[in-house]
Amino acid sequence: MKVLHVVNISFVLPYYIGEQFDYFSNKGVKYYVACQNSAHLQAYSEQKKFIAYGINILREISLLEDIKAVYLLTKYIKAEKFDLVVSHTPKGGLIGTIAAYLAGTENRIYFRHGIMFETSKGFKRKILKTVERFTGFLATKVVCVSPSVLNISHNEHLSRPSKNLILNKGTCNGIDIDRFDNRRVSESLIKDLRNKFSITDDMRVIGFVGRLVNDKGICELISAWQLLLKTDEKIMLLLVGPFEERDSISEKLQQYILNTPSIVHTGLINDITPFYCLMDIFILPSYREGFPTVVLEASSMELPVLTTRSTGCRDSIVENETGMFIDLEPLDIAKKIKTYLEDPELAYRHGKKGRNFVEENFEQRKIWDEIGKKILGL
Repeated sequence: MKVLHVVNISFVLPYYIGEQFDYFSNKGVKYYVACQNSAHLQAYSEQKKFIAYGINILREISLLEDIKAVYLLTKYIKAEKFDLVVSHTPKGGLIGTIAAYLAGTENRIYFRHGIMFETSKGFKRKILKTVERFTGFLATKVVCVSPSVLNISHNEHLSRPSKNLILNKGTCNGIDIDRFDNRRVSESLIKDLRNKFSITDDMRVIGFVGRLVNDKGICELISAWQLLLKTDEKIMLLLVGPFEERDSISEKLQQYILNTPSIVHTGLINDITPFYCLMDIFILPSYREGFPTVVLEASSMELPVLTTRSTGCRDSIVENETGMFIDLEPLDIAKKIKTYLEDPELAYRHGKKGRNFVEENFEQRKIWDEIGKKILGL
């Protein structure tokens, strides 16, 4: 079986597919990937033994480049005669499904990783919604990565309900529970990181993992942090992830993050696993997600989770069992953080149940088995 995955940049491949490459290659699937060419793409193709096809799929709309990408990709798909073409993200999905349709590929799969138009307004929102509907129209199956994304797909008529499906209880790739296990992380590594960031034994650490942008609720989180610092000096905010130009937070807020002693900003980290071991509480105050994998990673590491009721996030915890929901408002964020700080036993129980929740519903082989049955037909 020949399968082509279409994405815009290669950095998403470890998250969207990762060890699936190895798992299904052993079952007779030959993988190809079409995306922007890069040193990372070439290195990852050698590591995971797939064939890379470099093509300029831009994140933003560019009429001439997009037409060129569709033309080249259609030609490539026709030449290789793929059994399935699997496309990801709004732009990769649009280019991939158009090309697969024009090439006559019968099985055209679109992974709906989130709903971008949720936080857009006006003409941009209309354009993004139209793109989702057109991609859903051309796809033969649409994989929604969470129950709430599936619900929006139905309610907004983004694709026919008969096309929409979900893998178990959600996600696109599941969680490697052996990797995200706090018992497997070296004590010496944790100690070295605590020393590096000056985290003393009496400090409680609230952690965030992701891009530091407006959509992730960073502004509200910092405002809540300023409230907490008025009454508690033995706390630290650990922000693991990069600043980005797209949807960027203000320069003033960036400088506050970089210059406040109680905040540690790591920038982009390749292996985030040991950083979860520095945290006592995990928080994701996001405006929208597809399915927030970082929440499941944190739960797998036995951390209590605070997150919003927004799309995707609401599916990632069991309320008052593995975590608590927060309103996107500084006072409530501060209040819920304080609840865990003042009740370590509650935090411990929620963390333990979080690990069980992930093991039962999101262990990666359970998701892969669903992919094998519902997408690959194995």
